[in-house]
This record gives sequence, C-alpha cells and structure tokens, in this order.
Amino acid sequence: MNSIIDVEFGLEGNVRIYEDEKQRYIKAALSMGTPEEQVKLKENLDAIDWSILKNLAHVKTGQERGVFAPLDAVEVSEIEAKAEEFKEIGLNAIREGKVGAVLLAGGQGTRLGLDKPKGTLNIGLTKDLYLFEQLVHNLQDVTNEAGAYVPFYIMTSTINNEDTIAFFEEHNYFGYPKEYVKFFIQEMAPACDYDGSVYMISKTDIAMSPNGNGGWFSSMVKAGLLDDIRDKGIKWLNVFAVDNCLQRIADPFFVGATIASGMESGAKVVRKAAPDEKIGVLCTEDGRPSIAEYYEMTEEMATLRKENGELVYLFGVILNYLFSVERLIKIADDNMMIHVVEKKIPYMDVDGTLVKPEAPNGYKFETLVLDMVHMMADCLPYEVVRGREFAPIKNLHGIDSLDSARELMQECGIEL
Repeated sequence: MNSIIDVEFGLEGNVRIYEDEKQRYIKAALSMGTPEEQVKLKENLDAIDWSILKNLAHVKTGQERGVFAPLDAVEVSEIEAKAEEFKEIGLNAIREGKVGAVLLAGGQGTRLGLDKPKGTLNIGLTKDLYLFEQLVHNLQDVTNEAGAYVPFYIMTSTINNEDTIAFFEEHNYFGYPKEYVKFFIQEMAPACDYDGSVYMISKTDIAMSPNGNGGWFSSMVKAGLLDDIRDKGIKWLNVFAVDNCLQRIADPFFVGATIASGMESGAKVVRKAAPDEKIGVLCTEDGRPSIAEYYEMTEEMATLRKENGELVYLFGVILNYLFSVERLIKIADDNMMIHVVEKKIPYMDVDGTLVKPEAPNGYKFETLVLDMVHMMADCLPYEVVRGREFAPIKNLHGIDSLDSARELMQECGIEL
C-alpha cells in the first residue's frame, strides 16, 4: 500500500517508506537482513497504511476541541422512580437477543506485576477469583434473571490473544456457554521516535501497538463479526473495560433507560469525588455529546458550581457505554480522531541492539472510545452509585488499586 505522507514526517510523493532516507531504523533492518528477511520486511511495511504518520502534526498544533457545555444526567433518584419500567424494557431486549456485550481486554497486567493478560489477575483473598471470572459472574447475574444468554465478544491483542483464549478454555469459560463467546484481535498501529522514524523490533517486524480502545468496532468488523451481529439480530452493544471488577454488564436498567430515552447511545457515569479528580466528564461539545478529559478542563470548568453547590461538570465516565448497532455501522467508515501519545517503546537500534527504554522515547497512535461518543447524535448520561459499580484496578496499591477494589467488593457482599 502506497501512501502520501507529509514531507516533514517521512515520505515524499508515492515513495515507499523503506525507500525514505529518513527512516533510519527501517534502513538499518534492511541492511542487516538476509534477502529473505528483506522481502518479508517489505511485505510487512507495504501492508501498513502509513498515512497515520500525518497525525504527528497534532503534536505541534494540538488537537483543537470545540465549545464545551454541561450535560445533565438521569440521576439515581430518577432511575429508582422508573426502575421497574426500565428493567422490564431491558430484560425484554435481552430475551429477544437484541443486546451484546463487548469486553475490552487487550492489555497486559504489567503495572500489577503480572506478565499475562490483565483479566487473569487473581483478585481473591481466601480463594482464587480472577478478574475475568468476576466479570463473567457479573454478566451471569443478568442472564440468570433474564433466562437468556447475552452474546459475549472479547477483544484481545496480538500480545495476549493466545493466553486469553487458553485461560478461558482452562477454566471452562467460568460457566458461561462457550458458543456465546467470541474472541477478536484489536488492530495494531506502528510506533515511531520523536522525529517520525518508525521503530523496528527485529529485522522483519515493525514496532506495533494496539490502536486504542476506540478501535473496538472496526476491529470487530475486520474480524468478520458484523455478520454474526446481524445474524443474531443484535441491536445494542454494551462495551466496557476489563479493569473494573464491579462493572454491571448488559445491565437491564441501563439498557431499558437508554431505549426508553429514544437516544442512540448511553454512558454510565458517577459523581466526581472532587473537582480535580482524574476522570473524563460527559458533556456536550459544539452541541453534540462528548467527553472532556480531566487535563482538558480549565480550572474554571472544573470548579464551577450550581446554586445548590453541586459541580456544573459533575458526571464522570467509567468506560461503560451502550451503542446502537445501526449507528455504529453508519459511522464505521468515518475517520476517527487519532491521538498521538508519548510512550516508552521497546525497539531494535540501528546496530541491532534491542533497547527497552526507561523513559518515553516516542509516539504511539491511538483511537479512543470517547471519540465514538462524539460521533453519536445523542447520548444518555446514566448515573450509577460509585461504590456499587466503579472499582477500577489500575495499580497494586493506593487509589484505583487492587487494594481499594477488594475493599469495595467486600462492601458489596462479594466473597473473596
């Protein structure tokens, strides 16, 4: 695949990337490789859409945002008042096979001292209880009540796909019917240094990384799962992250409230614990639903309060969304925003030495699910109680840790 790339960042005209003199790591790999390795490398390079490097311009110019405005949520008190109505609508949709669940599980548990898929983390205290297992239990709470199974799609990565499938096989899918579970691999994107020179990890392989959680639906389509979704008659997909062990999945109240609202998406939200909490806030941007990341908010936005003392930008997202399949299909071919993120990237140096950096040394390219929200016509902010549904495990100790998650799980009556 030939691509035209901004001259400043690599290629001129229709020159293939391995013909570009600025690509020193690729040039070095070619010079060190055997004829067979050179052919393989060129095949791998030609399979990548290098127009992604154009996004390096965002590092200098920044990715401009529109005008933010607050967005009120359906609050817990309102949900409780209509609980039976929402629950019945949601359960009926599940029984009719209209709801699917998508678990984003492409990451490793490196920050938790685990060189395996994050979902294999043992969160038990007196017994084995794995993160994947707890999430399946959460889903089974719903399917047992509905008397119907929810199709369960699990996004892995090239790094952890085999380990994830083997783990589910080893544990007999934690009691969930295997025929309702399908795995798919997240698409990958190349990584480069600060000058736009693409990193290599061997004489034939480019340094690649998962393309961010916003690529989940395009990855499903690439894996051929759109046919499966259509064949099953699925109308709604509930997408959620692996690290929140209290995640309610295919929650009939949430599904029912979103359907009843007539909107084409919904987002679970919690009240911010403090104005400076590091959590993205659901709002509008130029009149459409959007998410303002905590680092994008001015101090005025973060601290602005209503007359009753509540924060104006009060509701933070927890990465649990419900999307209309019809709308997802319509936007599937639209170009999502690419975020250029500074990271530590292992690579093979020009002399063939493998380097594992201790500090950030370049850029990865990611799409984010929050940008999918902005591609929706509307979105229902649905408030949940933090202590019942939000226990992310990002660290071993401290805030949002295994310790804090265990404490919250025990408060919710989960035996560890």
